[in-house]
Amino acid sequence: MFENLSDRLSASLKNITGRGRLTEDNIKDTLREVRMALLEADVALPVVRDFVANVKERSVGLEVSKSLTPGQEFLKIVRKALEEAMGDANEELALNTQPPAVVLMAGLQGAGKTTSVGKLAKFLTERKKKKVLVVSADVYRPAAIKQLETLAKDIGVEFFPSDISQKPIDIVNAAIAHARTRIFDVLLVDTAGRLHVDGEMMDEIKALHSAVKPIETLFVVDAMTGQDAANTAKAFNDALPLTGVILTKADGDARGGAALSIRHITGKPIKFLGTGEKTDALEPFHPDRVASRILGMGDMLSLIEELEQKVDKEKTAKMAQKMMKGKGFSLEDFREQLVQMRGMGGMMSMMDKLPGMKNLPAGAMNQMGDKQFVKMEAIINSMTPKEREFPDLLKGSRKKRIAAGSGTQVQDINQLLKQFTQMQKMMKQMSGKGGLMKMMRGMGGKLPPGMLPPR
Repeated sequence: MFENLSDRLSASLKNITGRGRLTEDNIKDTLREVRMALLEADVALPVVRDFVANVKERSVGLEVSKSLTPGQEFLKIVRKALEEAMGDANEELALNTQPPAVVLMAGLQGAGKTTSVGKLAKFLTERKKKKVLVVSADVYRPAAIKQLETLAKDIGVEFFPSDISQKPIDIVNAAIAHARTRIFDVLLVDTAGRLHVDGEMMDEIKALHSAVKPIETLFVVDAMTGQDAANTAKAFNDALPLTGVILTKADGDARGGAALSIRHITGKPIKFLGTGEKTDALEPFHPDRVASRILGMGDMLSLIEELEQKVDKEKTAKMAQKMMKGKGFSLEDFREQLVQMRGMGGMMSMMDKLPGMKNLPAGAMNQMGDKQFVKMEAIINSMTPKEREFPDLLKGSRKKRIAAGSGTQVQDINQLLKQFTQMQKMMKQMSGKGGLMKMMRGMGGKLPPGMLPPR
């Protein structure tokens, strides 16, 4: 996420290190590069102007604290300016109203509106413990109604049926009545989209908004459309009293222009980021955390929250007990870890939140790609239970059989066994006296096992 902007800003900020004081002269070139980095990231021009002026005003003449280099001081200023451009802090949905809290979802066709309804339903159900009802008022696309019904079934929330012969206002009013009698906390309403902003669509959604009076009106927009996303959001905001934005497909947005432009242009906060195709790929938008990611500092808080939500605590506890009893770490345990990692959106999703990862060699990044982990899982799946428990059994003929069964090469199996051996050593250190701290000292700042660059 935001790789291009992150790389350009990091390169720009390196030029200012080693200065004793930040002056207008020695930050001029850096600010010019920052400006170019933002424009190349498709950040709207008014946002770029204000951002650069803000950084310049705070930087010029600033005495550097004794504990920091000027580069670090300047980095702090840029980070704060990024946070402010995106909205200072996360703004949660305002659901404290008499149930049901109606949330209206608006946006153009293809932005991921229906999928976002499903993701938000899952988020509110699992993370906020709300009883959620979903309904589609998109009477122009029967496929959209069916899509939401399927999503609701997959997620395990109730779907209120609708039909293309009905009027959107009638559909939503009936859903509200149903939600009241069945005591639902939240009603999520999927509305009709168009390929572009037009008067007819705006009139229809304004009438719907006026009739149902939602507590939240969220605009769903594709991050990959850059500053066009901000301009479209403004057009909707002029017609509707938006309360926030869901920025979809952020995992595919290497630039970051939409995230930096929307708040400035619309005055409305980004409340959620869509970060993938799965129904759990939705995360609250924290400007401070996103600013850290953009500057290559990682986002440990989001990673910890993700681990809390998605790691199978029972399996982890069983593995810990097994290790404490000295039973060792098997290939089956290794496979379980790979499965759990995939359940968290894959390795690259986690890597995006770890500090300093973009500075790793390209070879190391290739070794950590999700395809590599799928391949490793396929190799272990092709082994017998006995081979997983006793890897020393894996000699020539067995390796050939496993390679054929997993569609890999014998050298791939050798590489996996090498990584597994190193992981075994790490797990043994963790289970012994001194545990995690001993393991970290032993690593000496090296990459974790299983993530070694090719030699």
